[in-house]
Amino acid sequence: MRQIKHPPIEQVELTDIMYALSDPARLEIVGLLAKEGRQMTCGELELNRPKSSMSHHFKILRSAGLVETIIDGKEHLNSLRLAEIEQKFPGVLNAVLKAIASP
Repeated sequence: MRQIKHPPIEQVELTDIMYALSDPARLEIVGLLAKEGRQMTCGELELNRPKSSMSHHFKILRSAGLVETIIDGKEHLNSLRLAEIEQKFPGVLNAVLKAIASP
């Protein structure tokens, strides 16, 4: 499997995470990845948006350190870096996920 470059957790900044989570589409992607708790393909995370728009959102999520994408053939498998983010910024991502899960 080929892997896309991701920032090491030491280089992940809270401001970048919060910026990435400021967009409703990216927040929805993160919420779905957290809810499923597994790697998901881009097709599973389409959200009825154009492919170019989704590519842009995934790029921001990856550069912020929130999402890891592994390429397996033609599939892009995305997963949330929840454990790493939780270790560096305890409670932050869990609080966001709890807030978006509430009605």
